[in-house]
Amino acid sequence: MKLIGFNFTKMNLEKKSDNLKDLKLSTGMDIINVQEAKSDFFKSSEELLAVKFEYNINYEKDVASFQFYGNIVVAVESKQAKEILKQWKEKKLPDDFKLNIFNIILRKSSLKALQIEEEFNLPPHIPFPSFKAEEKKK
Repeated sequence: MKLIGFNFTKMNLEKKSDNLKDLKLSTGMDIINVQEAKSDFFKSSEELLAVKFEYNINYEKDVASFQFYGNIVVAVESKQAKEILKQWKEKKLPDDFKLNIFNIILRKSSLKALQIEEEFNLPPHIPFPSFKAEEKKK
């Protein structure tokens, strides 16, 4: 599977409070639609599939919420495309395809969310690596 395109179509953020005490974060994502995509400029033996998605981050205790919506275009082998579209008719997807799509959504959306969290003075939804002082041996 090759990533051909990715874009956001809608972003919502609502910050309701600055109270970060006992803050809990939850995230979620969903695939809204999968369909065949046509392109006049992309010539390949592979088929193009367009995937619509939603990605959410909730700062619980009514602090803030994010919603991202977007599109992903991927190229897959023709046989795999037929199987994906067949399964999607029942709102199911092959595990390997779904895993790859979710990883793309997570990577792209998390980067955008981190940027927005910084602008709205919200704590990051994923932990950053950090240095810790070394404990002295006695």
